[in-house]
Amino acid sequence: MTLPAFTPPAPMTLPIRGGDRHFPVGRLFCVGRNYAAHAREMGSSGREPPFFFMKPASAVLPLGGDLAYPPLTADLHHEVELVVALGEGAAIFGYGVGLDLTRRDLQGAAKKEGKPWDMGKVFDHAAPVSALVPASQVPGIDKGRIALSVNGEMRQEGDLSEMIWTVPEIITELSRYLTLLPGDLIFTGTPSGVGPIQRGDRLDGMVEGVGELSVRVV
Repeated sequence: MTLPAFTPPAPMTLPIRGGDRHFPVGRLFCVGRNYAAHAREMGSSGREPPFFFMKPASAVLPLGGDLAYPPLTADLHHEVELVVALGEGAAIFGYGVGLDLTRRDLQGAAKKEGKPWDMGKVFDHAAPVSALVPASQVPGIDKGRIALSVNGEMRQEGDLSEMIWTVPEIITELSRYLTLLPGDLIFTGTPSGVGPIQRGDRLDGMVEGVGELSVRVV
């Protein structure tokens, strides 16, 4: 029997609302430009095929709370999103509220040079996520308000019905690229109004019928 060279980090989990169980987090897939108004503000238009990027499970900040302002950036941006949690057979296990945080200056510089922009999206606690709500407790996800305020000022507000690609379409398309596994999380895109946040800011995000998420930048 071989022994590990070191003790591995504890697995990332998210609490499940209404019980003592926890959801073991695997991979994080994020859908870019999935609301028309946000696509326009990012320089795109029309219903282009969905594209995906990833964040590691270690980027999850369970239940939000204090978020350390990340290094190497002076332009940290917020993006509130509906999060879909997958169970066995790529079936939807539940839903949550998430923030896809972005070091926009690093992302923009990498784009200009035609380089990968992973480090604009990946850093410690780059993906705060609320407790998950089992799918059986959510009557429908094809519509509902999604919003984010910063220090009480509304920054992002939209409706899930404004998604360019619906949740079932996202899952179907992503399944063409690789086998989806239990524990995978899918961030489904953000409405318009993304913008910078500073140390000391309080972010309050919500998705109707799913929940709320609060984060303070420290």
